[in-house]
Amino acid sequence: MFYRLIADLILVLHVAFVAFALFGGLLVLRRPRVAWLHLPALAWGVFVQWADRICPLTPLENHFRVLGGEAGYTGRFIEHYLSMLLYPDNLTIELRYLLGAVLLAVNAVVYTRLILRKRA
Repeated sequence: MFYRLIADLILVLHVAFVAFALFGGLLVLRRPRVAWLHLPALAWGVFVQWADRICPLTPLENHFRVLGGEAGYTGRFIEHYLSMLLYPDNLTIELRYLLGAVLLAVNAVVYTRLILRKRA
């Protein structure tokens, strides 16, 4: 039970990190100092997508799932639905490049707006 809880917490952390990498720029518009956290998260997110890497949170979560007696993401809602967002089965390299480009484009718009606002 304890290991399953740890695995679920890691999954939630992973989803939160992905959301921060994608939408953290919006937080930067209100609190520009958050950029010091967001830009490395954004860079990591793009790197993981374009370099076809696995985030270290993935094997860590799987490790705790195995310790908790689980084999995968079957059973509960959080394991089934949220993991599909992070680990889709049909994620081709082309789609990974597209996801990285979307990540950059969304945040380029936000940071451009921030820079223009500071200049005005």
